[in-house]
Amino acid sequence: MKKQITILIFLFIIIASCKKSNTENTTHSSGISNSDSAKFKIEFVELGSVNCVPCKKMQPVMKNIETKYKGLVKVTFHDVWKDTKKSEEYGIDLIPTQVFKDASGKEIFRHQGFFAEEEIDKFLQSQGVNIPQ
Repeated sequence: MKKQITILIFLFIIIASCKKSNTENTTHSSGISNSDSAKFKIEFVELGSVNCVPCKKMQPVMKNIETKYKGLVKVTFHDVWKDTKKSEEYGIDLIPTQVFKDASGKEIFRHQGFFAEEEIDKFLQSQGVNIPQ
């Protein structure tokens, strides 16, 4: 009987932690809510993991892009090792993958692997999104 109770408690803990992790996987680095996204020209979606080396190298790049293009580019990070649904939703083959969406939510560009900040700047500027003065 003790063994059955222990197993039930263990299963409950696993299920509870899975539900908790699904709600924590989407991070807007600046705390921007989805209702605010309409004012942005571009959404930069980073699909990666906090544990992969190239993904870790993307963290400061994402932060810099968010700071430089404040109010113009919305930066969103999804840890696809924790939330596998996002990898299916975006149909990614490897991480990191960067997906750029226009203001209507339509995907306009995709890149796989580390994406240098200077190259992201070039892409954003080609879309008419310039660094505010």
